[in-house]
Amino acid sequence: MTGSTRGPNDPRRRERILDAALDVIAEHGALKVTFRKIAAAAGVPLGSLTYYFDDMQHLLTDAFTRLAETVSTRYGALLEAAHTRREAEDAVVEIICGKVWGTDRNLLLSYELYAFATRHPEVRAVMRSWMQASRSSLARHFDPLTARALDALVEGFSIHNSVDLRPTDREEVAAVVRALVERHH
Repeated sequence: MTGSTRGPNDPRRRERILDAALDVIAEHGALKVTFRKIAAAAGVPLGSLTYYFDDMQHLLTDAFTRLAETVSTRYGALLEAAHTRREAEDAVVEIICGKVWGTDRNLLLSYELYAFATRHPEVRAVMRSWMQASRSSLARHFDPLTARALDALVEGFSIHNSVDLRPTDREEVAAVVRALVERHH
């Protein structure tokens, strides 16, 4: 089976399962996810899921953790590339208005994560870790209170813009980011 993506020596099988789980969550919702749907989406035998994951709770927690880490890495990279406060403000605007965080899929998955975590307190740790990573990235450039406010602003604008008939445009978002930073600077 050399060159195949299947088989017992498939080093990416677990990651493919997690990616497929996120796809299935996005399509059906976290409460309608089944091992069978995920196995089919990942192109792996059903038994592979129980090999890697004790139960659905474990699988969903790891899938949501993968989502949080992926988005946090992109979010952090934009802020790390900023060398001035103005560049950091521009990075925040890009996080809100670009496709780092606010893609339709990421927003849908984050809604699922929030809803799932309200019913499964142990999953709240994934959300807290994600928030801490975001705030740490922001804290490279802003004081802790401003970092916390900007983090909430990122999520708030992203959520509102996903459903608003007239989403807040880039210039308006930039004005709000700058006003918030100036107020706390």
